Amino acid sequence: MIVVKELTTLEELEQVQLLERKVWGTEPIPTHQTLTAVKNGGIMVGAYDGDQLVGFSYGFAGLKNGKVYVCSHMLGIDEAYRSQQIGEKLKHAQRKSAIAKGFDDMHWTYDPLETRNGYLNLTKLNGICHTYIENCYGEMQDGFNKGLPSDRFEVHWHLKSEYVEKQVEPIIENSQPLGEIIFDDAGLPTLKVASLENLTADAYSLPVPWDFQSLKAASHTHAMHWRLETRKVFQSVFAAGYTAVRVRKNERWNDYIFVKKDTLQLGGY
Repeated sequence: MIVVKELTTLEELEQVQLLERKVWGTEPIPTHQTLTAVKNGGIMVGAYDGDQLVGFSYGFAGLKNGKVYVCSHMLGIDEAYRSQQIGEKLKHAQRKSAIAKGFDDMHWTYDPLETRNGYLNLTKLNGICHTYIENCYGEMQDGFNKGLPSDRFEVHWHLKSEYVEKQVEPIIENSQPLGEIIFDDAGLPTLKVASLENLTADAYSLPVPWDFQSLKAASHTHAMHWRLETRKVFQSVFAAGYTAVRVRKNERWNDYIFVKKDTLQLGGY
């Protein structure tokens, strides 16, 4: 049985460091930083299988345009425990803690081509995204990110909104495609982008690879193609006032779904 709780002690944060190394193969955040953060409004939640830490999520206070929010910086899960809804449990625990501390908004970033993360963030948690950041972290050297610009979606999770609290379903029927996925002779997908002018439909969709890491391993050229082509689409649709609300799973690819932000019940955001 997986148990999720807040982590506050030095010993617990040292366990987080071990898991960081295991998940990303990089040097972990110093405990003097994480310990200071959790003593000053930051949030570290962990998922345990018995005494073993198998997942964590870490965030701290952020400030932008006069508004305070939780910046959820890292979420990591032991590879042996993935696809067991642990990420969802961690986020809900983080939300509960954030509300108790007085926050009503949470932001975090993820690679939009990693649709496993997108499905959790948008479809399961009812986060939304209308902010695209080019090469957010510069050249990253870990196995997930090496060799490509570190473009990111910035998710906004409006913790107390009706949209999140009641898991409101956005109206996404009859979404218009912003591109077509085409498989080449090697069976690898490419994207043919549709016209990005005069975007006025109620909803749009965009196909993206089903497993981006497998695609990158098969062809760096194809991976870079998807990074640069989807970048154009995402930036255009966000500039037109749309926000990403869902990742829809298909057999050979997944679709992002976009609607007008002002059609959602976000409580004034």
